[in-house]
Amino acid sequence: MKIIEKLAPKKPSFSFEFFPPKDEEGKERLFETVAHLAPYAPTFVSVTYGAGGSTRRLTVDLTLRIGRETGIECMAHLTCVGASRTEIRGVLDQLRDGGVENVLALRGDPPQGAGSFVVAEGGFAHASELIEFVQAHYDFCLAGACYPEKHPEAPSAEADLAALEKKVQAGARFLVTQLFFDTRDYFAFVERARAVGITVPIIAGIMPITNVSQIKRFTAMCGARIPAELLGRLEAVHGDAREVRRVGVEHAIGQCRALLEGGAPGIHFYTLNRSTATIEILEALRRA
Repeated sequence: MKIIEKLAPKKPSFSFEFFPPKDEEGKERLFETVAHLAPYAPTFVSVTYGAGGSTRRLTVDLTLRIGRETGIECMAHLTCVGASRTEIRGVLDQLRDGGVENVLALRGDPPQGAGSFVVAEGGFAHASELIEFVQAHYDFCLAGACYPEKHPEAPSAEADLAALEKKVQAGARFLVTQLFFDTRDYFAFVERARAVGITVPIIAGIMPITNVSQIKRFTAMCGARIPAELLGRLEAVHGDAREVRRVGVEHAIGQCRALLEGGAPGIHFYTLNRSTATIEILEALRRA
């Protein structure tokens, strides 16, 4: 089923993102996580593509397996990195033939060690081009990524929004945001998007903080900001993993409550293939 058909106006969506593990032990842990989260009836789950498209085959295999074994709608990430049109068509054919109906189309980050994104021979330079290509040749429901605080490579918020318009015009049916920690950034971004005519659902991406060093690395890569007040609370308990987790999860619970009360159509949890923090948040939302 196409995800856009499952996004009900008055029923918030909850969804989870996973990444392809490096070994069999990691796969086993991933499917334990999927099993722990399945009772929360996610609208969908997604599987990332890996840095530089390095997990292409595994992304396809996991997407098909999760859908087959759990019945949960599963969306595959697809990037432009290191792939020609022919190679991209090969991936899309595998997904289509396996019954996958939803794809998150991304430009993708440069491979580790590369200074900047390089267009593959016969490939695409932008996510909007990839979306346009998929839209022309397949019947997938396409999603796009967006950045409440601006893509780190965009020269301005206005230029970033113009690029997002192109994604939607090319065929993106809904959007999922990069992680953020100030709910006001999300609502200000949605307001700007609506002002330029972007009307598709914008799902909020949330990553519960459980490790200070880790979240600093992530935010440095994606251009997200940790508000000073939150960062101060985290650094005050930096040496106590349990307290860091408590502060991070409490903040995420507050974010989710404010987002849903403010009309966000859904929450997409960046799980890092773990379930406990996400489950704690969902249980808190149930009690609200």
